Amino acid sequence: MSPKKKPAQVKRAEQTRRREANAKKAQSPALPKGIRKRPHAAVTPKKAHPSQQPRKQLTGGARSGGRRVSTFGAWLEGARLRTLPLAIVPVLLGTGEAHASARPTEWQWLLALGCLAVALFLQIGVNYANDYSDGIRGTDDFRVGPPRLTGSGLAKPEHVKRAAFICFGIAAVVGLALVIATAHWWLLAVGAAAIAAAWFYTGGKHPYGYYGLGEVFVFIFFGLVATAGTLFIQRGVVTTNGWLVAVAAGLFSCAVLMVNNIRDIEQDRLARKRTLAVLIGDRAARISFAVMALAPFVVAAMFYITIPATVFSFGALLLIAPAVIITLMADEPKDLVLALKLTSFGALVYALGIAIPLMLPTVY
Repeated sequence: MSPKKKPAQVKRAEQTRRREANAKKAQSPALPKGIRKRPHAAVTPKKAHPSQQPRKQLTGGARSGGRRVSTFGAWLEGARLRTLPLAIVPVLLGTGEAHASARPTEWQWLLALGCLAVALFLQIGVNYANDYSDGIRGTDDFRVGPPRLTGSGLAKPEHVKRAAFICFGIAAVVGLALVIATAHWWLLAVGAAAIAAAWFYTGGKHPYGYYGLGEVFVFIFFGLVATAGTLFIQRGVVTTNGWLVAVAAGLFSCAVLMVNNIRDIEQDRLARKRTLAVLIGDRAARISFAVMALAPFVVAAMFYITIPATVFSFGALLLIAPAVIITLMADEPKDLVLALKLTSFGALVYALGIAIPLMLPTVY
């Protein structure tokens, strides 16, 4: 016997109840006995690009590239010690030429040390000033090189600015002492111009470093002025050879700045910092670096004709040549950092190779 069929009305009511029950289950699904419902996990926001993250002030040390950086170490790195040979080079070359034709006195050695102090504190000051100005503009938000004090939050911007002006102040005081000692009062204007150039490289409303003029001012102040000024302070005159070595010092400083800007070329484009490297393009910038780094050896060859002992200056090619090869071929920014270091220390070896024979006439 077949089962009794349900009336159509009853069947429709059961179907309606089943639909309502299924709808409730879909909204709040039941879990098996003994299993607790897990709370919803908090949604973790996507990590923002470094340029969009707020800068945080780090005290007592900071994380940089996965390693602990002490406060002292951060400030030491902010001084960019690898660039300091460029401050020593013009003083060495100027002092060597000053002593080429006359025996130095103790007083002249003190003048040379004063020139060295001015050059070193100006170099450190411009490094801190650059750190501060690029940091507050947001230019360093796009950096791929070593971290900066301001841009990475390792130090307060006002502290970095204060450090820059302390260095400028020390350079000014020592420079004033040199002017008083030699009575060359017009050098006060030169010193003021050098400090202004150091600050307005990346500082002020219209920094000239953002308009492709960095190499021009570096050549003038860290080449011609620094070398000829050292020579003039000690001898009261600038010789033809003095101008030649001043050109060599300026070219090395330009080369270091150029390779630094090649490393940052893409980041500078993003930050709208129009360095010479950005303006002329990557390939032309690399070729320009090679010319700047190798041209000083033309000056060395000219000195070798009359002072054979200056042949030791060509030993700098052991550092400069690899720097040129790396810069022409490298794809990674870290390789260009190595080229920068090689160029800086190669310039120092070059200066020693010329200055020491000039200081010691008995060698030749």
